[in-house]
Amino acid sequence: MKKFFIVLTIFVFVMGCSENNKPTQTQTLFVGTYTDGSSEGIYTLQFNPETGELDSLELKAKLPNPSFLAISKDKKNLFAVQETADYDSLGGGVTSFSIDKGELKVLNSKGSAGAHPCHVAISEDGQIAVSNYSGGNLAIFDLQEDGSLGDRQIIYHRTADTLAKPHVHKAHFNEDGLFVADLGLDALKRYSKQTYGWVPAHQNTIAMGEGSGPRHFVFGENRNYLYVLNELNATISVLKRDDEGSYNQIQTESTNDDPKWCADIHLSADGKFLYSSNRGKNTIVIFSVDAENGKITLVGSESTKGNSPRNFTLDPGGKFMLVGNQKSDNIAVFKRDLEKGTLEFLKEYKVPSPVCLVFTD
Repeated sequence: MKKFFIVLTIFVFVMGCSENNKPTQTQTLFVGTYTDGSSEGIYTLQFNPETGELDSLELKAKLPNPSFLAISKDKKNLFAVQETADYDSLGGGVTSFSIDKGELKVLNSKGSAGAHPCHVAISEDGQIAVSNYSGGNLAIFDLQEDGSLGDRQIIYHRTADTLAKPHVHKAHFNEDGLFVADLGLDALKRYSKQTYGWVPAHQNTIAMGEGSGPRHFVFGENRNYLYVLNELNATISVLKRDDEGSYNQIQTESTNDDPKWCADIHLSADGKFLYSSNRGKNTIVIFSVDAENGKITLVGSESTKGNSPRNFTLDPGGKFMLVGNQKSDNIAVFKRDLEKGTLEFLKEYKVPSPVCLVFTD
């Protein structure tokens, strides 16, 4: 019996060591870029969710200016804008890819009907919305069963009662319809889906203040609060949804940085912290979020260890933040303090002109 227990102890010890020595499963990070320098298109890196390390940079698709990427919920498709003015006679383009074991296969490409498309959003029911910045309009595509691009609807933001020029910057689908940030009109626009297409919805225009330049936005849990990042006056506006479904501003806070060039905004998965990137002083600005009233309080800021932090992302586990510094050709990795929301710089990795970071996992 004693011999049996000795053998059993050795077996358990060996098995424990074997488990501890198992290599960490890496996660794939897709990187969209500008191709006016050394970049050639869309790249991937492998991310270690335990250490925050990146390695194995690979070019996956040659494409002109794939500056924004989106991956379908089932991880079978990737969509990339072609942020140009010459895909066709109307402007830029968008390309649909299938994803197979980390590799990209082109399904098809179509014109976005406007110059310099800078964002793509995916709906839950088989559509994508492409924001045309210089074109000042929005292209909505039906998706075929394999994820390829189908029919297109165009929504124009031209208005007769203002001299302002529309610059559509981001769209987002949710249960309340389609929300669109227009930097040129200083407003968010809202649309609802009908059998014949998307039409202006209740509270079609959410004014954000003259000269604010709303660029990106994010919703809090249950869509009770909406956080809008205003590029041109470097502020974040907090809006609360009322009983009629309208959003009303309850707070506007400075990002405590240069008065221009805010770029991206994200909430932590637990909703406790709000982060924004600012290309003025090259920082990530950190706010805490009050769970009771949705309002934000400045925690501080952290250098992005590079120049022009465009897009950034939190890893699927929420323990790390990755920042794409467009003009210094690097991705900086930070460890997040989950209780305080603060960031600790770990390491930077050379990647040509990174402007969009998207995890598949």
